[in-house]
Amino acid sequence: MGASVSVEGLTKSFGSQNIWRDVSLTLPMGEVSVLLGPSGTGKSVFLKTLIGLLHPEQGSVIIDGTDITKCSSRELYEIRKLFGVLFQDGALFGSMSLFDNIAFPLREHTKKKEDDIRDVVMEKIELVGLTGAENKLPGEISGGMRKRAGLARALVLDPQIILCDEPDSGLDPVRTAYLSQLLIDINAQIDATILIVTHNIQVARTVPDNIGMLFRKELVMFGPREVLLTSDEPVVDQFLNGRRIGPIGMSEEKDDAQQKREQEMVDAGHSDGGTAEDVRGIVPQLQATPGLPERKAVARRQARVREILHTLPEPAQRAIEDSFIEEAAAQAKGREATRLTRPAPVWESSDARTEQIPAYRA
Repeated sequence: MGASVSVEGLTKSFGSQNIWRDVSLTLPMGEVSVLLGPSGTGKSVFLKTLIGLLHPEQGSVIIDGTDITKCSSRELYEIRKLFGVLFQDGALFGSMSLFDNIAFPLREHTKKKEDDIRDVVMEKIELVGLTGAENKLPGEISGGMRKRAGLARALVLDPQIILCDEPDSGLDPVRTAYLSQLLIDINAQIDATILIVTHNIQVARTVPDNIGMLFRKELVMFGPREVLLTSDEPVVDQFLNGRRIGPIGMSEEKDDAQQKREQEMVDAGHSDGGTAEDVRGIVPQLQATPGLPERKAVARRQARVREILHTLPEPAQRAIEDSFIEEAAAQAKGREATRLTRPAPVWESSDARTEQIPAYRA
């Protein structure tokens, strides 16, 4: 199972500018979580704080039982081996080929022989659909391919914790869907703890087991997907529906007068600029690809939700109970489908060939 990640009372500032304050949450081990929030709310800063690249002014960051805000540089170096990180821009070395970029963590952190390194690297290259591009430089490929090369590098040490900073940026909707499925499949096979920062509503609604929301320098909510997808919290509801109506404005937040004016316009028939229809509610979660193990995270998450179900509003309770029935049916259908041949997705590649993404092997 993936390593535990817990933060308590975390506060971060740059000079006089406070980014967020008193953030506390625990990422459930072996589950996929998503962190949402308007642009500029410090989501990427939060990821960098989790791996010790940035130091908070207050609070603790406990990784697998160790508070990294208090450990030595040597201890932090060892703890970082638990992580695989996909940075927003891929963070590849421009002078290295894709192969050498992906091999870098193995050469830095292990004593593997070059033949063994090549086997691992080529496995990860095939996994993300970049076979044939391994000798290219980052500047010779598209942004989407660089993002997938960054993911291959993040996976090369078989991490227990995977952090993804806007993995969908630079990808078209089709390849975003493939990348989302890949993360779910990885979780199914190695039970890794995964945290994804994203602005993509489709990813936020269909991929994670848990959802968190940063706004006004604070963590508004964090919890199981069923709880947030049925929440009446205005910020969460506005963000997940992509609407103008609500507390979030162009400059992050609005005053009451502006919110009232916008609501009056909508009441008069003016579009709020959001989704074509109200998508609030529990939409089906992505399932692991047929033939792979069922994700253990689903049962763990549902058990937590059942413990707090009685505390939620009745409409939310009914929606959650219905979603559990639908999810059980989908899992049964998935077990039946394991006898079918796995389809080969089409990735963008240097030679325009169709690549089949194999199962991830820990």
